[in-house]
Amino acid sequence: MYQEVMTAQPVIEAERFILRPLRKSDAGLMALYTGDKRVAAGTRAIPHPLPPGATEAFIARAMADGRSEDVWAIDGSAQGLDELLGVVSLTRMEENQSELGYWIGSGFWNAGFASEAVAALVAANPHSARTLFAEVFQDNPGSARVLTNSGFEYLGDAESYSVARETRVPTWTYLKKMA
Repeated sequence: MYQEVMTAQPVIEAERFILRPLRKSDAGLMALYTGDKRVAAGTRAIPHPLPPGATEAFIARAMADGRSEDVWAIDGSAQGLDELLGVVSLTRMEENQSELGYWIGSGFWNAGFASEAVAALVAANPHSARTLFAEVFQDNPGSARVLTNSGFEYLGDAESYSVARETRVPTWTYLKKMA
């Protein structure tokens, strides 16, 4: 099991936005975006329809002491964009390993925000991970490109359960060894 090291999440700067820790005020936009079936169906854990209180509970877990997952809001407000474009996260796994996850609100798809957020998080490496893992559903090749754009290498096929789809979905698993 990993050794839990809790530190404050850093704010990470990217060209068009910052990655910052979630806050309670993100609930409205987060519920709006994750309430979109297309967004939920691209993830393992977001249910559809989104139950009342699910977003607030997620934010509370992301802000809690002792958490195993750090979640950053992709905040473009300083550049005249929305305060929340999506999220990117790192979940602690075994020692010196983390799993990367992300979603982008559908109104911001195909604008490079996911690639920029993942690249910024990988460059910052706030968990000081030696290895990062990520997986994407095989019916979402755009998400696979986000990972390969940041130097992730294909590791193999698997499958994961999607709460929104209520079924197991074929996935591609990726790995990035950090310097």
